[in-house]
Amino acid sequence: MAPHTTNMVPSRLLMWQRVREYAVPPSMIETATARRAVGDWAGACAAARINVDLDLRAVRDRHGTDLVTRLRSDLRRLAPDLLRWHMPRIAPDGRLRPGLTISLARYGSSGSTPLHLVVRTPPARVDAGQWMSLALWEGQGSEAAGRHPHQYLHPHPHPDRRFRLDLHRHLWDAGRSGELALRCGGVGKPFSNSPWARERWAAEAEVLLRAEGHPRGAFTVRTGARSHTVLELVAPDDSHAPTCRPLRDALSPQETAVLPLLPEAAARALPDLELLRAGLVAVERLHPLVATALAAVPGPESMAGPAAEPADPHRVECRGEVHRIALRDGTLTAIDHDPVQLRREELLVALGGPPLPCLRAIDAAHRSPEALPAVRERLLHGDVTGALAVIEGLLGPGAVLRDGPLREELRSAAARRVDHGLFRSGLVDTRRGAGATGSVSDTAQRPRLDRRMPVGMCRKRNSQGRPRTAHFAL
Repeated sequence: MAPHTTNMVPSRLLMWQRVREYAVPPSMIETATARRAVGDWAGACAAARINVDLDLRAVRDRHGTDLVTRLRSDLRRLAPDLLRWHMPRIAPDGRLRPGLTISLARYGSSGSTPLHLVVRTPPARVDAGQWMSLALWEGQGSEAAGRHPHQYLHPHPHPDRRFRLDLHRHLWDAGRSGELALRCGGVGKPFSNSPWARERWAAEAEVLLRAEGHPRGAFTVRTGARSHTVLELVAPDDSHAPTCRPLRDALSPQETAVLPLLPEAAARALPDLELLRAGLVAVERLHPLVATALAAVPGPESMAGPAAEPADPHRVECRGEVHRIALRDGTLTAIDHDPVQLRREELLVALGGPPLPCLRAIDAAHRSPEALPAVRERLLHGDVTGALAVIEGLLGPGAVLRDGPLREELRSAAARRVDHGLFRSGLVDTRRGAGATGSVSDTAQRPRLDRRMPVGMCRKRNSQGRPRTAHFAL
């Protein structure tokens, strides 16, 4: 099925446009960059909302000084805000893909399993704040001995083959971010409206197979939820660039499953490149490291302008005149009305009388302001500071929120932050019912319907017929 479009713009690009506007705010980039510049990699991770779940002293005791030296070097080169910028996301709202363990670097060890520096995303039920965590994966069963309880409650602690960044250090390593234009095919390549980067599959497959210890051979590309394309990397001779072609002999599903898998970062086109070429974002609105790498990418004039801010003062037609509503003494006030008259009108409203148009406008701004979509997007991506700044700029720092959609959004965000704290403390096992999207406090005590549930309980649950929408957050 063809992707949904608005004015001929694919919906996936509209999603990435919102992600680039809200998911990694400029304040986060500035703070994380300043921390990284002085060598404070842990402070940079905190600024980018990444928890550090590794102890270098414990790693040194278990694996030696050489490995800790390499690990510390990678941590100092890590740009956590750049990593968040390039993390996999899901439609339609562009949140971080939940429940992932992504390898950033691999280290040889004395054991049979290499060590991995990994970044983890929380399950969907506890993803408030869109926090991630940085850890060292030491093989099967290592999480149970870790210091952080949530690690062994993570639904997928093993590094994911499909989402791996150890072969794409330019997506998180500040020292190699300049390779982005070359690796994404942004230099000298024609514009394509396809989400697949087929023109660079051969080069990326060569990197993949070399990392797996194979100079040439077959590999797979995941092209759908249940479909894979099997290709073969070949080269006429050593003086020619490798090319890929469909495998001549069909393989069984079991044989296909064990072939090297081309990571999503190599299989799909870079969203920033598509946005630039479609004119949906200006290069100066991108992450500074990305903007530097893609500065030479040709494209139409950007249609993305500065974000609109709420007007101050507002203008309202009130009793045949145009009145102003503006911030005074930290609150939104009808400045063209006498304070005594406003108190009298508020008393009449409390007794059931009709409110003035100015008071109706102020009440609407408190309950459901025009900036509510921007506030909701910021809360969705964990930018609580940015959301509160928008609210204060609209209503003033002294405003008392009234019941309505705005207050409900803030209340829901606070409740979900509690759920995330419980997960971090190891008090919530998200491996059961990980697909739920509501609050843990709403769903944790409700048994799931599955084949192991007694027949009598299934009949009782099915006969209740109560609506399920009440358990889902907005």
